[in-house]
This record gives sequence, structure tokens and C-alpha cells, in this order.
Amino acid sequence: MDILAILAGMVTGMVLGLFGSGGSIIALPALMYLLDVAPKSAIAMSLGVVGVTATITAIDHWRRGNVVIRVALVFGLFGVMGTFAGARLGLLTPVVIQLGLFALVMYAAAWRMLKPVKLNPAPSVAAPAGGMLAGADGTVALSHCHDFFSPCMGHIALHGIGVGILTGLVGVGGGFLIVPALVLLSGIPMKQAVGTSLAIVAAKSYAGFAGYMGGVPIDYALMGAFTAVTVVGSFIGTRLAGYVSQDALKKAFAWFLVAVASYILLKSVVGELA
Repeated sequence: MDILAILAGMVTGMVLGLFGSGGSIIALPALMYLLDVAPKSAIAMSLGVVGVTATITAIDHWRRGNVVIRVALVFGLFGVMGTFAGARLGLLTPVVIQLGLFALVMYAAAWRMLKPVKLNPAPSVAAPAGGMLAGADGTVALSHCHDFFSPCMGHIALHGIGVGILTGLVGVGGGFLIVPALVLLSGIPMKQAVGTSLAIVAAKSYAGFAGYMGGVPIDYALMGAFTAVTVVGSFIGTRLAGYVSQDALKKAFAWFLVAVASYILLKSVVGELA
């Protein structure tokens, strides 16, 4: 790998460690445009890279108590089913459509980062109807989400299937959708949402990679080398998370996504259709 590919791998891991999302959005273009991997193979390999990296980072978060196992199991189980189905669909989908959707996902992720939605309702001393209890820090705990068969868990399962299909089809882990969904649907704090998201992203990425196996050629040596660099970056990102301004990083990363998405549209979509 050349220095640009190594740098891209480091950034992929750092983004995962910092935000709990965004790794595939860097890995896929890096594999395609810096390492000359064919698009469908790059989608499969990016899922493998992010799967391993997210697993290691999620274990680190779990050791620090930042993974909510109950929510990760429900979201992850249905996400895995959706991702495998999306990957099989991806094998049949024209590359131009996959890359076009990938660019749109990047624009959506950038918009989410530039215009963040307020996830936590204002603090409240009284418990409103529906079982929502707000703590002194404004974090909302949904008591009915403790039940695996609650409507809350049903919403999480449906969201898992939807994000999973997107993951398999275009090769994104979907963390930028998972993190806010976890906060809004299950009421867990942001720090735990990031850790839980990484566990879910890991499971879905493995399912997506399995869905592409046998259908596209995979350079395992290259994928292993890129993964090793990404893992190192993830540890750096995790350690930096408590020392840097995430708002400033999100804005810079968002504009970077806009630039890369525009490049993908011009080179791989518009150029293919022209």
C-alpha cells in the first residue's frame, strides 16, 4: 500500500473510534480510487475491514461499560438479516446504481453532521405517560425498552432491518443512522449509543461480507493489510474522543464527505452514464 492508502486506513479507524460510524464511507472510496479495487469487490472488502475494526473497538467500549447488550442484540439480529439480504441484492444491482446510492448516503451523513438533531428531550422531574423517565442530566430512559417484546424493541428491530438492507446494498455500516436511532428509540446516553452502535455495525458488516463471498473476487492479503492499519487508527480515535471537540471534527468531516461524494458522482456515476 502507498502512503495515501495507509493514511486512508488510519482515518477510517479514527473516524470509527471517534464517532462510532463513518468507517465504510472512507474505506470504500480508498479501496476503489487509491488501491484500484473493483467497485463490488471494494464494497465487500470495506465491510470486512469495518467488521473487524468495529469489533475490536466495540470490545474496548464494552469493557468500559458503554455497550447496552440488550439493545445491541435486538438491533443487531434484525440488522444482520437485513444486511445479508441487501448484500445478495447488491450482487444483482448495477454498479452505477450502488455508487449513486452510496454518494447519496454520504450526502445524508454530511447533512446529519452539519445539522445535528437534538436527541435528548429537556429534563423533566415528572414521568410522562408511556414510561419515559428523564434524569437530571436530560437523558431519557425508556423503561418499557427493558422488555424484549415491547413496542420500543419492535421499532428498533424494524430500524435494524432497514439500515441492514442499506448496509448490504452499498457497503456502509450505517452508524450515522444507528447512533441517533438508539438515543431516540431506546433512550440510552450518547456515549453508550456510540459503543452499542459499534457492536451492531460489526455484526452487520460480517453479514454483508458473507453475503458477497463467492459472488465477487476478494483480495484477502490487501484487505488484511488495510484492516491492520485501520485497527491502529481506531485505537487512536477512541483515545482522542475525550480530548477533542467533536462538533468541530464533525463539521470538517461532513464537508470532506460532500467533496468525496461529489467526486464519486462525477467520476463513477455521471462518467459512466455519459
